Order: sequence, then structure tokens, then C-alpha cells
Amino acid sequence: MILFDGVIYNLQRGGGISVLFNELLSRLSVGTYEMIVPESKRPLERYRDFEVKQPYDVFHSTYYRLPSNREGKIVTTVHDFTYERYSSGLKRRVHSWQKKRAVLGADKIICVSECTKRDLIEFYGVEYEPRVVVVPNGVSDDYAPLAIEVIEQVLFVGARGGYKNFEATVDAISQLSGLGLVCVGGGGFSPAELIFLEQKIPGRYKHAGFLSNAELNIEYNRSICLVYPSLYEGFGIPVLEAMRAGCPVIAVNSSSIPEVAGTSAFLVEKGEATELRDAIRYFYSVDNRQKYIVMGRAQAEKFSWDSTFQQTVSVYNNLLDEKQ
Repeated sequence: MILFDGVIYNLQRGGGISVLFNELLSRLSVGTYEMIVPESKRPLERYRDFEVKQPYDVFHSTYYRLPSNREGKIVTTVHDFTYERYSSGLKRRVHSWQKKRAVLGADKIICVSECTKRDLIEFYGVEYEPRVVVVPNGVSDDYAPLAIEVIEQVLFVGARGGYKNFEATVDAISQLSGLGLVCVGGGGFSPAELIFLEQKIPGRYKHAGFLSNAELNIEYNRSICLVYPSLYEGFGIPVLEAMRAGCPVIAVNSSSIPEVAGTSAFLVEKGEATELRDAIRYFYSVDNRQKYIVMGRAQAEKFSWDSTFQQTVSVYNNLLDEKQ
């Protein structure tokens, strides 16, 4: 029996981590696993050991927790080291403590990219490397090219704070007359963001809210490109979603992005507004867009949730073989 805690579903409505576990669970056979979502949503609940009363073979936390009953094997998935690189104070200390505790207690550590594995070794030490298995995330088959007209908009998907480099994107668009910006996810615009947007690109922006895969696929298809200028990502699922949908990608040449995008995204070095502006302008050319659409589709084919599932199950099976 594979036991999952469902703590991530109390922490986020949507996002890369919940997408990962949704895809894994949808492929597991009924009766081979159990998912328990904590009833309490109190903030401190996420830091306690997950109460386990039933027997299990493998415990896999959705977000850096350990089981109260340690009789089975334990797997933890490490997604990134964003807090360690970009947060400070109590928030960083608490999150880092929780994550390292989960890593210390795990029999196997799944990292979603080679970048995340390197970061784990950098922050925790090379002694953890023998327990690490890299299992890349995938991309849904829901994303595909559609026969719809491309309009004068660029897409920004996900959170917008700090290292996500949203302000540089807005600055870039402000230098391109008539171009619109559509944001998806990441919560509604804050008052400060609205003031900034009105100053920079008045009337040329909208927040599309939280979209289904089918709805997001439409936005990818009718956008000139996805601007994904994050300075740090543990993986970057939207890059693959856009590529699979036939939407060219602009991203920063850092962290896991070269690993995920290969040479099939337009990579800028620093994510500065002038770089992003010139990259967006490059995709005004139909020929340039088509070139990156073809390359992106080929790159996205290298990743799938079926492969992620199969590699994850191999981790479980290897642990079960050790247990016998």
C-alpha cells in the first residue's frame, strides 16, 4: 500500500506540485494506494508529523512531511530551493527546517530536475546524493495546437512576486505599442500591481483567473508567446505546456530552464526588460514563431506524465524489494 498525505491540497488550489500528484494518483490502480487529506487547515498542521494509524508499505508526502508511524519506507519529493535562495527571516528558517527534516527522514529523495539535485547537494551536502533519484515532471496531453487566430497578446503564467520577474515583463510590454498582457494563476492583481500596470500599460492587461487545461490551451494558442522570465525554477511546467500547445517560449537561461527547454526556447541571459522586449519583438515574425513552434513541440515530446509515473513507481518497487 502506497500512502499519500494530501497536505498540498490544503496549501494550493493549483500549481506544479498538485499537478504532479494529480497525475501520479490518476495512474495508480485502485486499491494500491490511499490518499488522506488532513481535516485541519491550520497553518501549524503542515509542520507536524502526519498521523498514520493504518499499515503502509511506502509513505510519500505531497509536501515535506514525515509519518508518525515510521514502520514503512519513506519517499519525499524535492521540487526546488526557492525559499533558501530568495526568502529570509522566519519564513525561510521554518520552511528550510521542514524540508531538511523530510530529506533526513527519507529512504529515497526524488528531485524533479538535475538542477534541484545540484541545489540539494549544495545546501545539504554530498552525503545525500546516494539517496537521490531524478524524476522529471511531465506535461499533459491536454495541450495541443488549435486552428485559432493569434492575437496581439503575450501570456504570463503563475506567481508574479520577486524572482518571477513580473515587473520586467510589464516594462518590456510598455515599450511595444498595442501589445496586451494576459496573466493566468498566481492570484488576482494586488493594489500595488494594479497601480503599476495602469502606469505602464493602461488598458492593455487582464487577469484570466484560474483556468482549466482546456482554457489555458486556448490562451497558449492565441498568444504570440509565453513570457516566463523567472530567475529561478526547480522545473517550470508552463514551459512544456506552452511548447506542446505550439506557443513559443521566452525564458531566462538559468536554474532548470535550459534542462527543460533545451535550445527550443528563446533564452535571455538576465531577464531584463530590454532583453524581453527584443525577444517578444522577434516573435512578431511569422517565420520566427514557426521555427520555435516546431522546435518546442519536439522538445515537449521528450517529457510525459506516463514517464514520470513509471519512474516514480520504480522508486517504490525498489524500496519494497529492499524491505523484503
